[in-house]
Amino acid sequence: MIEVGSPAPDFTANAYFPAENRVGKLSLHDFKGKWVVLTFHPGDFTFVCATDLEAFQAYYDKFKANNAEVLAISTDSVYSHKVWVETSPRVKGVKFPLVEDINKQISTAYGFLNTATGMTRRGTVIIDPDGIVQYISVFNDRLGKDVPHIYNAFINLKYLYEHPPTPTEFDIVSANKGEGHQVLHIRIPDSIGKL
Repeated sequence: MIEVGSPAPDFTANAYFPAENRVGKLSLHDFKGKWVVLTFHPGDFTFVCATDLEAFQAYYDKFKANNAEVLAISTDSVYSHKVWVETSPRVKGVKFPLVEDINKQISTAYGFLNTATGMTRRGTVIIDPDGIVQYISVFNDRLGKDVPHIYNAFINLKYLYEHPPTPTEFDIVSANKGEGHQVLHIRIPDSIGKL
């Protein structure tokens, strides 16, 4: 399993681009300088997965407005992705790329391959513009993703990225804070014992 703070494993794969109705190659390094949200799902034409993609589509414009791209990844082919977009009432509005991982290399590199089923585990990875992993979550296969939480985590990570720490001063985002850069400024040693 990859870790927060580690470089995101690069990959090149086929993808279905629903907004353009085309199949083409896509590489993670194509997005250098942008935030990337990888949303892994176990399989096309499954029940919770359709709700995950629908939920990400509802926030897609907000991610894009904040210099982020969303990529959906599963062990299905681009042909399966295309038919799923064309036939599923929930997935038909999706505009972000659906990445093929038939050879399971991406799922394996990220530690998301369920070796018992051969399918991808349900999870999310957020990668910063420098290609560093900043967020990882893995879900029960029957539990849909809380996309508002993921979006808020992204917005707050973006704030922290844009406000780098020094050894004696840094911002933190406290628990239960949503979107809006609600932070506490810490000064060492003055702030010790005051929270």
